[in-house]
Amino acid sequence: MKEEITELLPRLRRFAYSLTGSLSDADDLLQNTVERLLTRDMPDDADLTKWAFRVCRNVWIDECRARKVRRDAAEHPELTDGQVINGEHQTTKEIEWHRVDAAMAKLPQDQRQIISLVAIQGMPYKIVAEILEVPKGTVMSRLARARAALSEALTPATMRTDS
Repeated sequence: MKEEITELLPRLRRFAYSLTGSLSDADDLLQNTVERLLTRDMPDDADLTKWAFRVCRNVWIDECRARKVRRDAAEHPELTDGQVINGEHQTTKEIEWHRVDAAMAKLPQDQRQIISLVAIQGMPYKIVAEILEVPKGTVMSRLARARAALSEALTPATMRTDS
């Protein structure tokens, strides 16, 4: 079986490269694939070539999932053990939240309610109209005015004078 795997290596490497788009990632994927091929028992009814490519694909899927978990942990340090991974990014995010909060506070209450229900809570216009007991068109026009007001409040003064 080791000889057959050795013959498959160039094809597996090309496949790994097609999955990853990077030579170094492809080499890592190929190494992990070969390791699994050598340490796991091949199913009795499996064709080695098909099984090897399936293992390679599955190893890549596992790697993509692991990368997503690591990326999410880096982007949302509040979900980790309380460690701040990127203090500058966190500080910038907090400043932006404060700017948005301040801009939201300046909106009239009817617009603030609409933007909260539609943009923050993700509710459909029809449901928001029912909650606030106003026509759907009123929801849409208040939302448009609220978005325009927020955009104006959040756009730096230097950019507003250039237009």
